[in-house]
Amino acid sequence: GRVMIHPFDDPAVIAGQGTIGVEILKECVNKPLDIIFVCCGGGGMLAGIAAYVKRVRPTTKVIGVEAADAAGMTASIKAGKRVTLDSVGLFADGAAVKTIGRETFRVCEQLVDDMVVVDTDQICNAIKLTYDDARVILEPAGALAVAGMKKYVHEHSLTDQTLVAITSGANMDFDRLRFVSERADESERTLAISIPEEAGAFRKLYGMIWPRNVTEFSYRFETNTGAKILMSFQPAKGVCGDFEDVLEALEGGGFECLDVSHNELAKVHVRHFGGGRSDVKDERLFMFEFPESPGALQRFLYSLDMSWNVSLFHYRNHGDDFGRVLVGIQSGTRCDERLQKFLDNLGYEYTEETHNPAYLSFLRSSS
Repeated sequence: GRVMIHPFDDPAVIAGQGTIGVEILKECVNKPLDIIFVCCGGGGMLAGIAAYVKRVRPTTKVIGVEAADAAGMTASIKAGKRVTLDSVGLFADGAAVKTIGRETFRVCEQLVDDMVVVDTDQICNAIKLTYDDARVILEPAGALAVAGMKKYVHEHSLTDQTLVAITSGANMDFDRLRFVSERADESERTLAISIPEEAGAFRKLYGMIWPRNVTEFSYRFETNTGAKILMSFQPAKGVCGDFEDVLEALEGGGFECLDVSHNELAKVHVRHFGGGRSDVKDERLFMFEFPESPGALQRFLYSLDMSWNVSLFHYRNHGDDFGRVLVGIQSGTRCDERLQKFLDNLGYEYTEETHNPAYLSFLRSSS
């Protein structure tokens, strides 16, 4: 005796979701309204809003937004028939549908003006933007329309238009916030940089990035001739082509650079493995803490005595009020007294980690 109520492919459900369009148009009577952006999974909300808006206010565009790894409506409209996806990603799980509805496809194919596809980083950035603006934490599927609106505005250079993005869910798992925070900053660019293994190379490299905010700096001694550094920084806001200018300056200064800003392997895995093991001699490991503020990392770098070779360096800005830097220093037993004096006069809190089992297990060669 039970009746299956389809979550999206039912005329009554579509009509119910279409009442969102009724509310939007009521709020915009005698006011401009150029585009409404709607998240799309199975297509119920998109079809319902499009059906009402196009009947009452046909000059207003209705644009659907899908996650790149679950873009069933986009693929179906492009093919001219319903397409079943082989698989769907689950980051935006509230809109992860392999096969869109039959009725939703019929309506959307006729009435929807355009479809926008956004990736995971763009969704994370939309969650951040919404939080910064309204102190609301959306779930990934709920932020699709905001992500699509931002992408569409950028690609079409829109100005002086009235846009609406429907935020359709806040069922966010707390465990996901770490990932969202890590991937939300679209301004961050990441480089793999080859530097000569010589005194002053750190300062020279950092000096060419300054005054831009460095958010990540990871280095491990490899050979006596050269080393690889993973560095993330935020190009200057409002300066067109600033990242390209930095890249050109670095390469002109003798640093070989590889842009890995959009390299999924680098962002998800390699950044956590940067450096690895080394059998560098006479290495002592220290963890330093300093108050986070503009230029704090630069001041710390310039405070290091360059007569010692830095064999390991790791810094990552996590938004804390204190920055933490892990530094390996080749001091040798004869330099212990001078090194201790240097540490005492440095003015930063520190802990020696030379005998920490995590360091010995994963950052020291077993040979």
